[in-house]
Amino acid sequence: MTTDINMQELKKDAVEVFHNGFTCSESVIYTIRKHFQLDLPDDVIAMSSGFPWGLGGAGCICGALAGGTMCIGYFFGRRAPGEPVDQCFRLTQEFHDYFKETCGGTCCRVLTRGKEKNSPERKAQCTRFVEATVEKIAEIILREV
Repeated sequence: MTTDINMQELKKDAVEVFHNGFTCSESVIYTIRKHFQLDLPDDVIAMSSGFPWGLGGAGCICGALAGGTMCIGYFFGRRAPGEPVDQCFRLTQEFHDYFKETCGGTCCRVLTRGKEKNSPERKAQCTRFVEATVEKIAEIILREV
């Protein structure tokens, strides 16, 4: 793992991959994996493929928020039953609160109300969510590891 992260490049890469075929959750995980040079299989990205559009289109939790939470879990979650999970919970709540304040909510249906699924307006809005997410997740990781 590296901690030499260029935030501008991190955000640029997240936006690029988001505009070239990955969804919000996949883009977050892909970008964090790439920039922190994590030895994680592509399966990790695949595990996040059901999150976009609020859990497969149901409109619930934002996929960027879910992908960011998965990244926090990777770094700070427990590996065995009974291990402490306090740090992971604290950081997840910090990220949640940041996301809610910065993006205006946590529910995809609420965040994208009035925007067609594949519209340029929605893509632009979700691009901002992906960018904000990778930056905040990287900040949390760098501060806490």
